[in-house]
Amino acid sequence: MLNVVIFGAPGSGKGTQSERIIEEYGLFHISTGDVLREQIARGTELGKTADSYISKGQLIPDELMVNILAHVLDSHEESKKGVIFDGFPRTIAQAEALTRMLAERNAQVDVVLGLEVEEEELIDRLLKRGQVSALSAAGKFFAKNVGFFRNFCYTVVNNTGHKRKGSP
Repeated sequence: MLNVVIFGAPGSGKGTQSERIIEEYGLFHISTGDVLREQIARGTELGKTADSYISKGQLIPDELMVNILAHVLDSHEESKKGVIFDGFPRTIAQAEALTRMLAERNAQVDVVLGLEVEEEELIDRLLKRGQVSALSAAGKFFAKNVGFFRNFCYTVVNNTGHKRKGSP
């Protein structure tokens, strides 16, 4: 079993790299955004609970997100070969919860991939996608999200025992 966590700023190439890893290793892909949308659309109890937070503009509690991911893992046979987690964890608490949840299944996170892309390139990619306007790309949205992912890379990776390669 190979379990991979991939993270990076919006526009860093998580989706593209996830597709390549999935093709090469046959891993099951779990995107937290996709999972939440599916659970809500299906009207599951977990989806209803998640929607009660999302509809109010609140973050979903870590425990609920981990329970949703555990449900997805346990209900998809193809996840037994390994999983690529896209968009999770986002905090140290979530990383620790993911570690515990996988340990309960005699598994672990084997690889953590942090995608780092120069800010100018990220802005260009997001503008080309039409996901942000030029104004927001140069303003708060961009600064907040890129800063978050850069800090995440150092903080979560360093606090979960994984080694960071490619940077001092």
